[in-house]
Amino acid sequence: MSELEPRRAGAAAPADGDNRYKSVQRKLKTLRQAMDQAETELGALVRSMRANATRTEKLAGHIAHADLDPRFVELTNQVAVALGGAAVEVGTLHATAQEVSGLAGDAQRTHARLYEGLDDIRSNRRERTPKPGFFAR
Repeated sequence: MSELEPRRAGAAAPADGDNRYKSVQRKLKTLRQAMDQAETELGALVRSMRANATRTEKLAGHIAHADLDPRFVELTNQVAVALGGAAVEVGTLHATAQEVSGLAGDAQRTHARLYEGLDDIRSNRRERTPKPGFFAR
């Protein structure tokens, strides 16, 4: 049986309107961590699917060697091919998760470089500052 378990609700960062510096940093970190976890799980899934495809292909050979109905050999071979094809597609998803994780990390670092100083100034002063966009009106 599969060892995959459904994800718990609330694992992803909420898509709310909170665009404060620390909130954006937290959301980017959550995204990066979720993609890192998905990358790990997808890598394990790819390895498992490839191993299952290989085992299924060997099983088809054993079925053929046992002189069973050729229909069963063909069906088992089709399962092996389907598993191999699915492993390729999951591999593509795995690569995409790696890419998104890297891009989220890059975005987090760029966001920090651009806005961390401003956040430090705004967070450490006693006087209240206008909300972003106040002067644009």
